[in-house]
Amino acid sequence: MSTIYTQQDSNRFKTIMLMTGFLTAVIAIGYAAAWYLNNPLIVYIAVIFALGMNVYSYWFSDRLVLRMTGAKPVTKAEAPELYNIVENLAITAGLPMPKVYIMEDPSPNAFATGRNPENAVVAVTTGLLSILDRNELEGVVAHEMAHIGNRDMLVMTVAVVLAGFVAILADFLSRAFMFGGGDNRERSPIFLILGIAGIILAPIAAQLIQLAISRKREYLADATAALLTRYPEGLASALEKISRSHIPMQTASHATAHLFISDPYAAEGKRSIGQKISGLFATHPPAVDRIRLLRQMDV
Repeated sequence: MSTIYTQQDSNRFKTIMLMTGFLTAVIAIGYAAAWYLNNPLIVYIAVIFALGMNVYSYWFSDRLVLRMTGAKPVTKAEAPELYNIVENLAITAGLPMPKVYIMEDPSPNAFATGRNPENAVVAVTTGLLSILDRNELEGVVAHEMAHIGNRDMLVMTVAVVLAGFVAILADFLSRAFMFGGGDNRERSPIFLILGIAGIILAPIAAQLIQLAISRKREYLADATAALLTRYPEGLASALEKISRSHIPMQTASHATAHLFISDPYAAEGKRSIGQKISGLFATHPPAVDRIRLLRQMDV
């Protein structure tokens, strides 16, 4: 059975494995490209690239996510109710006060990011603030605070950066395979086929990395939020309002979709390939299931 502590350990392990896997994959692809193109320099470039991206994804991925979503920091004077809710829940959860951000977006949604609780951010949209009452907003913020306490944000945020750069690397290598080459290319057409297959599959694998991040984190964050607020109905009612919204989200992308409390593409019907193939790979559990479980809780 998952607990907050087992989830923290699991997320630390997932982050290490994700970064190690990325490092290994990039170096392997670089070695293959160097052999195929008869250029050993590519191996060194791949090593530097992989190490650099791991460092960047750990230290700066939260900043990249904030830029991608257009979130802006706000002060207590600018958003007093939101700020007070975050402050009170941080005290209740025994966590450092996270930075508070707002996205100018009419679609109701929210996310948390940051490499650890000491460098965490809670961001909500203007659309969320406009439709929720205080109890509902408290439930949503508690959900995001739960992600911070469970240390979900690092593995979720690192996945955004690494998956995105896998796609960029695949595009770069596809151009190299098309326009470059040496003697090895002529000796091994099978290697060429494998290389092209790898380039095609790399972005798909990167997408599946994001989708395969356990959906249990959302259920656990919901349960933790209910315990923090002692009022599961607040989050349940908020999820109902969010799921009924049909306003397209302007500041989300498929790279960041799994960070949000609710799938930002669900209202538009623009679900990713993995989500269309199987609900098992969806970035979020069905809202109806989350609401049902919250209303069954006895706190």
